[in-house]
Amino acid sequence: MIVLASTALTVASQPALASPAPAAQTSVPAPTSSTDASSGPIGGWGVDLSGRDLSVKPGNDFDTYANGTWKARTPIPAERPNIGTLALIDERVQDQMKGLVAAMPATSQVGALYASFMDEAAIEKRGIAPLQADIARVMALPDKVAFARAMGGSEGRFGISLIGYGVGPDTANAGLNVLTLGQSGLGLPDRDYYLKPAFAPQREAYVAYITRTLQTLGIANPAEAAKAIMAFETDIATVSWDVARRRDRSATNNPMSSTELAAYAPGVDWVAFFDGAKVPPQQRIIVRENSAIRDLAALYAKTPLETLKLWQAFHVADQASPYLTQAMVDSRFAFTRTLTGVGQLKPRWKRGLELVNGQLGEAAGQAYVAKYFPPASKARMQELVANLRAAFVTRIQANPWMSEPTKQAALAKLARIDVMVGYPDMWRDYSALTIKPDDLYGNVTRAARFNADYEMEDLGKPVNRKKWGMNPQTVNAYNGGAKLQIVFPAGILQPPLFDPRADDAVNYGATGAIIGHEISHSFDDQGRKIDANGAITDWWTPQDAQRFEAEAKVFGDEYARFEAAPGAFINPKLTMGENIADLAGLQVALDAYHKSLGGKPAPVIDGLTGDQRFFLSFAQAWRANQRVDALRNQVTTDPHSPARFRILGPLPNIEAWYQAFGVKPGDTMYIPPEKRAKLW
Repeated sequence: MIVLASTALTVASQPALASPAPAAQTSVPAPTSSTDASSGPIGGWGVDLSGRDLSVKPGNDFDTYANGTWKARTPIPAERPNIGTLALIDERVQDQMKGLVAAMPATSQVGALYASFMDEAAIEKRGIAPLQADIARVMALPDKVAFARAMGGSEGRFGISLIGYGVGPDTANAGLNVLTLGQSGLGLPDRDYYLKPAFAPQREAYVAYITRTLQTLGIANPAEAAKAIMAFETDIATVSWDVARRRDRSATNNPMSSTELAAYAPGVDWVAFFDGAKVPPQQRIIVRENSAIRDLAALYAKTPLETLKLWQAFHVADQASPYLTQAMVDSRFAFTRTLTGVGQLKPRWKRGLELVNGQLGEAAGQAYVAKYFPPASKARMQELVANLRAAFVTRIQANPWMSEPTKQAALAKLARIDVMVGYPDMWRDYSALTIKPDDLYGNVTRAARFNADYEMEDLGKPVNRKKWGMNPQTVNAYNGGAKLQIVFPAGILQPPLFDPRADDAVNYGATGAIIGHEISHSFDDQGRKIDANGAITDWWTPQDAQRFEAEAKVFGDEYARFEAAPGAFINPKLTMGENIADLAGLQVALDAYHKSLGGKPAPVIDGLTGDQRFFLSFAQAWRANQRVDALRNQVTTDPHSPARFRILGPLPNIEAWYQAFGVKPGDTMYIPPEKRAKLW
């Protein structure tokens, strides 16, 4: 299937996303940027003090204290679900990329793809004609064997499947790539959107959108067909695992052979499915949501072929719609806006960049880093990473509750993690992909097939730990889990997160905390289940594991009280990994900052101590305004807590924050020392 670009910017662990790094003060030129201030860091040393609301006590609401005035004066752009530090950096990168991509000749792949998307007149002239052959192919499927074969082939074309697949490290032998299977089949963001009363407006908008789409395709009785599709997807949602359970590496580690899978989930013709996927019989497949896949196969067996074809036809059209007429684009947006509350569609040039980044990401990224990420910036980041890694070593060694065998295993794992900064060592070769400046639909379908084949070519081969899962121009970062890799793309390494001209406390509080966050993912509630070889094994002593789980429960209970939107509370089981990484990452960054002082007291700047500047920088990194619908979507589907709670959640568990801002009993955020979570 062709996955459309996400609207969310987050910082997380693979396969979601993550964050950046800290520094020691040296004179290094900053990346070139049309929006960089020549006068230096904001506020002179890196923090926007004018954004504070000094009428609020730091211990009552540190987010509002640090960012309240900025929030009050900063509206959310109509096209965005949020605005904040990460979003503003993303806007800067998009401006930079626009200048690069728009200037590329149509004889280049990137230039041709962008030109084909921007040629609105040609797209309108063709109408939905490019789509008709794909719809006819679906509607001509004669039986469920043929349909299963089509589902298997959907990874490289427009379409959907009840079962998704990919390639990843074997859970027992992480040096080898094996096939992974997972639940799929939904058009709404998550099963809760089908099952919970709070999302009734989104369900209504979705059915209306399905109806409009089927009507455009000339399907008879489109309203009744839309109801049948919605009923089918509701059945899919009912048997699907919830998003929190899908995080559990132990629960999703279910190896089977092709023969065992066919016996376990007999409702699908797996021979036909894998034939469509061009995957030969496998001795080892990691089946993630095993009971859901079994139940989805049974659901497939009892669902009429006609319903399946209508469901598939709709999703083909839905995924193709961004590359067709404005009427198709507008119809889809009328639905998707209900998920995030955005008021208007992104400008076409931004959607064109999303397409380029999605299909030719490294080709465009190569041009980006050549202009905007000098070698000195990469060297500085590598230095910061080394400082944070050393601080984490010290923290593990000094851990008062962890036994020596577990400490040694943790240190061995930390030593094996590769950290990659800015851009990959080797760039992808796109030369075999044909891109034409006057064939948008063909470009997208050819690129989808090309990229799907690129992912699948690793099946059965050794894991390439140098291969990136994120473009260099991406404003994010990630921890690769079993691949034992951490990646910090060039896109996120910009002010105010990363600024070589800024005060050390600022760099450690922002990028340092993000580096620490990514390192800590290797030791969060799920990362701790992966050993130094990348395999899923229990390398903790029972006592250490019990102690960790108890403290994680304490920490989770703190987040369960946070109400992100009316009636929408944070799910600590879903967000636990990110919350732990936020807390541990901030603690490690603070340790590294203190070590960088070399035993000398930090200077006082604008009346603020080093620790005060550190925590203000951290809060500035996560300041944001978010729409209510976007918050509901995030709390339901995203393992990251909303930005506000990434500030309010960790701080009350860090003694240095209490000392820095004089937080006392009676303050809203105060937690007695004996009740604070103590993890890493």
